[in-house]
Amino acid sequence: MSDRVSNWFKERLGLDDLPFFRTPDYMYKVNFWLGALVASAFIYTVISGLILLLYYNPDEGYQSTQFIIQHVPYGSVVLYSHLYGAYAMIILAYVHMFRNYFAGAYKRPRELLWIIGVLMLVLTLGTAFLGYSLIGDALATSAVDVGAGIVSSVPGLSSFVPILFGNYDAGQYERVLALHIIFAALIGVLFVFHFFLAEHYGMMPSRKEKSKAPAVYTKEEWMKFNPWWPRNFVYMISLVFLTWGFILVIPNALAYLSGLPQQLNPFLNPKPAPPPNSPAAAHITTYPPWFFLFLYKMADFTSNVTVFLLFSSIIPLVYLILVPFLDRSPELHPLKRKVFTGIGILMITYLIQNTIWGDLTPGVPIPFKQQVIAFLPPAVIVAIGMYLLPSPKEGSNNNTSTQVTQQTNITKMINNFPSLPIKALGKVEVSMERKKTLAEILISILFIMAVILTAQIWTIPSTGPASNLFGIDLGLIFIMLGEAISLYHYVVYKK
Repeated sequence: MSDRVSNWFKERLGLDDLPFFRTPDYMYKVNFWLGALVASAFIYTVISGLILLLYYNPDEGYQSTQFIIQHVPYGSVVLYSHLYGAYAMIILAYVHMFRNYFAGAYKRPRELLWIIGVLMLVLTLGTAFLGYSLIGDALATSAVDVGAGIVSSVPGLSSFVPILFGNYDAGQYERVLALHIIFAALIGVLFVFHFFLAEHYGMMPSRKEKSKAPAVYTKEEWMKFNPWWPRNFVYMISLVFLTWGFILVIPNALAYLSGLPQQLNPFLNPKPAPPPNSPAAAHITTYPPWFFLFLYKMADFTSNVTVFLLFSSIIPLVYLILVPFLDRSPELHPLKRKVFTGIGILMITYLIQNTIWGDLTPGVPIPFKQQVIAFLPPAVIVAIGMYLLPSPKEGSNNNTSTQVTQQTNITKMINNFPSLPIKALGKVEVSMERKKTLAEILISILFIMAVILTAQIWTIPSTGPASNLFGIDLGLIFIMLGEAISLYHYVVYKK
């Protein structure tokens, strides 16, 4: 039945003719599909953002946000999950970028693919900052104040503040909303190019398969792999449902928590802070969005805005864009390009370090001596570690020699013990059948649970605090469907 449905779509849509990447069996693991997770979060954020756009009034930012939460059916569910969809996209984009960085996926022929990805990350951070500001609470206003202050401090750019942010201090966010939508549209345009380049070159092969750049499969190798339809589609849909499920469950569950420690508010509290001019606003610590805490802290290192922008943004961004042209070695193993590996480790270390530092001591100036004490030890440790770690020997990733050795050993085993491989094969087949049978049972259980949740989810109130239970239940349904589809993929395609 499933083959008939698959073939029907394949014939009607011409799916065999699509120039999409054919995938080897070993690539059906999440670490090869991080880009799909980022895309899933982006698509969810766009859909939820369009729903919010129907109700949001930029002339009354904070009041409009409260109206969505309190009076729009399931408005808080959509708003909180929209916020956490952006959070998920940022985190996954960082993981995706650094995974590809250490894998050497910026090397030829993927230079343009890498550069577009870096630009998409920058746009994602900018879009998230603008969207965060649209809430109009005390934290959002403070964040825009900092952003406007940085822009106005750069010589010649002060006239751009009203163009970029409009009359935000009066609660009017038309300009911020327009830029938010424009940035999201630019991400969508770049995503199309990024996607088709990724499909053209294919996923980055394992170093066991391709140990040096250019790490791409030949046409002959490519034709031996699994077609994009239906297996890639099925696997991707499972990842989409799982991603959407967690985006829904986490913020709606956190919405029930109250009295969070102040240090956790930038990370875990999806609810808006008090309005900027209220008495309650005077008693809260103002933070930027958590994904800019590292910038917020680095602003405490110097009073010179040019120096701040140079070290916090310009140098790291230029480095990431130029790294494909700086690292011209064909080597892909991280320990065969130690300088670039060390720089990547330090970038992650300083990003996390400054984020935590900005959370614990917001707005506290840091003297130069303390900066040296904070930043020098990680650099020394990484430098010594990179120096002491031995580089892999040439040919250690040579897949051909490994396969020849394995084939020789297997041949000897078969010749000397002809009955052992047959017995082992039988055990493997029995074990595989048992696992598939268990997977089929789990699919049935997950489907039944999803149906039960779907039947009772409509009894949950559409407004008020209890409406967040709808978001939790809907997220659990997505997670169960995603896991069921993943198990289906295992049953049908695992060999």
